Amino acid sequence: MSEHTNSPLTPDTQAMFDCLIQAVSKTLERKRRLGQYSVQWNGDAPFAIGDDAPEYLRVDKQMEVVQK
Repeated sequence: MSEHTNSPLTPDTQAMFDCLIQAVSKTLERKRRLGQYSVQWNGDAPFAIGDDAPEYLRVDKQMEVVQK
């Protein structure tokens, strides 16, 4: 694996990163307004947010698994 460094990003890289963050934010907001679920990652496992999310990916089900 490669070692992560905290070196500052170049202006071009920062601009690309900012653009990606903005695109993802807009997409998640659009899905929320349309009533669609979104799948996200918490570092250990995927989880879904939204009323129509699959039962096995719902956040409340993930919390039950963590608490057991």
